[in-house]
Amino acid sequence: MHTVWKGAISFGLVHVPVKMHSATEDRDISFRSLHKDCGMPINYAKTCRHCNKEIGPDEIVKGFEYEKDKYVIVKEEELEAIKPNSAKTIQILDFVDLAEIDPVYYQKAYYLSPDMAGAGAYSLLLEAIRQTGKIGIAKISIRSKGSLAAVRVVGNCLCLETMFFPDEIRAISQVPSLPAQTAVNEKELDMAKMLIEQLSEPFDAAKYTDDYRIALTELIQQKIAGQSVDVVSAPAASGRTNVIDLMAALQASLDATKNATPPAPAPKKKRASKAKGTAS
Repeated sequence: MHTVWKGAISFGLVHVPVKMHSATEDRDISFRSLHKDCGMPINYAKTCRHCNKEIGPDEIVKGFEYEKDKYVIVKEEELEAIKPNSAKTIQILDFVDLAEIDPVYYQKAYYLSPDMAGAGAYSLLLEAIRQTGKIGIAKISIRSKGSLAAVRVVGNCLCLETMFFPDEIRAISQVPSLPAQTAVNEKELDMAKMLIEQLSEPFDAAKYTDDYRIALTELIQQKIAGQSVDVVSAPAASGRTNVIDLMAALQASLDATKNATPPAPAPKKKRASKAKGTAS
């Protein structure tokens, strides 16, 4: 499993070296944009609309738009200078009950494994969290982005769940058309509650599947197996076209040169000698 971050968990005076691995993977089927006529993938070049040219990576800087079309440039060394201390540390600030955290705060899950000789401290923290039933609330910086995080136990593994900060959660008051009060019919409410009870059972993640992704995969496989007209191969690299164009241009230049060359003068005929012969 690929390591996406290395550092340590810190709580109190305890220091636990860990490696971080993504606990989830995106299995969405992605598509490339192709040229309809020939099947060649389309490139998306970074261009400057003002200079009307393609821009290389070394010509790009970061800018914050503080007003329309007005930017503040922030250099990489300036970003490095203010990088938080949590860049290499998962600093646990508090321990709380899991039920106290609304799921709206959660972002992405990561598994934490012990690093180097940290297996003992790792096991100690894992078992302490398991037996107390608590989770740790921590700060961490991943790829230069600071984040709140929850450290909890999943099986025999420590799991870190990145979280939104409170000011990143939109207020419910911003949601349009919410009812001012919930006035419902009591009989209808009783029937709804009975239906919920009938459909209630222990959570089993294995029973839920991505039906759209399965159907899309089957569609793609059917097209490949049947060699549908929708199965195309990208043509040869465009560099070949440039060579052909160059040869054509050279040939046209040669033809134009030939047409512009004046005809060579005809050779002069020798005059017939008046004397038919000479004495030898």
